[in-house]
Amino acid sequence: MPSHLSADRPAAQPPGRGSVDALISQTRRLKGEVDAVRRDAPADGSHPEGRWQRALYDLALHQLNDLDEHLAQLRDGPPPAPVTPETVPLPAPAPATPTPDALLSRVGSAEWNLLTDEASWSGELYQILGRDPGAAPLTLDELPSLVLDEDRPMLTAMVTDCLVDAKPIDGEFRVVRPDGDVRTVHMMGEPVLDADGGTVSMWAVLRDVSELRRSQRAVSETRDSLQRHRHRAQTEHRLAVELQEAVLPPWRGSLRLPRQGPRSLDLAAHYLPASAGTQIGGDWYDALELRDGETLLSVGDLTGHGPAVTSGMAMLLGALRGMAMAGTEPARLMTLLNRLLDASVQPALGSAICCRYRPATRTLCWAQAGHPAPLLYRGGTGRRLDTPDGMLLGAASGAAYGQAEETLEVGDLLLLHTEGLVPGHSRTSAVDRLLDLAPRFGRARTAQDCVRTVVEEFGLTERQGDGCVLLARVAS
Repeated sequence: MPSHLSADRPAAQPPGRGSVDALISQTRRLKGEVDAVRRDAPADGSHPEGRWQRALYDLALHQLNDLDEHLAQLRDGPPPAPVTPETVPLPAPAPATPTPDALLSRVGSAEWNLLTDEASWSGELYQILGRDPGAAPLTLDELPSLVLDEDRPMLTAMVTDCLVDAKPIDGEFRVVRPDGDVRTVHMMGEPVLDADGGTVSMWAVLRDVSELRRSQRAVSETRDSLQRHRHRAQTEHRLAVELQEAVLPPWRGSLRLPRQGPRSLDLAAHYLPASAGTQIGGDWYDALELRDGETLLSVGDLTGHGPAVTSGMAMLLGALRGMAMAGTEPARLMTLLNRLLDASVQPALGSAICCRYRPATRTLCWAQAGHPAPLLYRGGTGRRLDTPDGMLLGAASGAAYGQAEETLEVGDLLLLHTEGLVPGHSRTSAVDRLLDLAPRFGRARTAQDCVRTVVEEFGLTERQGDGCVLLARVAS
């Protein structure tokens, strides 16, 4: 049964920056007040109660300094990553947040009389060190027996400096309790001097800071892990971008294919990355002049993001170019690409459209694999071409792909695109929005002008994934 304290209540929200700033101001004001009281307290150290009070004041200031530092870290957050076009999510769940009670340090005190070799411990110190309250307190010579071997020299040096040179003690060491539990103890103390300046005793306040140090290590490890993940994500993003730039056509602006002959296509294309710039996907566009003077047009999208997907896209596009250059017809080409994806080590799905334009007859022969059909604009209106059969690449090993033909006219505009071009819309509504651009395309003089129209319309729209568009105008 849920607690009545949490019933019908919204989940607690992390404090805002203003709330943390207010806590920092309160902490610093309290530090000033405690320090003022501490300065007014007797400081001659002649009375045990006075020494105890002063030690607690010093300890309170020490804890308030820690609290001030921790609140500042909470306000400022982890160190900023280098400025990149991406925002990276946290790589792993954060360590469990310690409860407030777990971070409260248990405090004990002790005094060692050097003249009588007697020791006096508070009950809290017995609990910190896991000692039997009925046992005699350990002398300064016996105290190192509780300390880890690697920390003993530090404790010995602090005690020696205090007793010989009258230096205050302020340091940490780890102790092993009888049950085997290792605890971190922070020790603050001072010598008590006689009238001749000789050391007659030493008092100390010991604080169990194990949970505090454990939480600090967890914060540090999480911050380091976050920085490593950011660095890895930045490296992967850079590799994906470089691979994509190496694979996509190098031409920018307008292109005319074929380069020889009286009849040609005026071509332009554009790639639109995801709004946050965090993911590089497998979208591509391509235009290639074939050996027989015909032109290959293709766009596609391999599902997923990152270097592996971009590498798969590069493999797919390379195979497409090679088979098209060998004279493979679009339907057969899709069948072979499907077999290639089906046989790849890393399973993937992809959509694609492949067109072969024959300038001699102005005929467009094309096939598709689960992809939006080309849009044809003529005389100020647009329509979607009838789609031949074809499922996604990699979806089934024995998939069959149909092929369609369309005769084009001078002035016709052909638009090929991936689904990410018009974000936030179904395939049908995205096509409707693209067809609505027909009047503006009719007034455009070049394919590049049409690309600018598409970018003006959809380029500033928030998009989760990338998209691309390829436009071909029958110039002659």
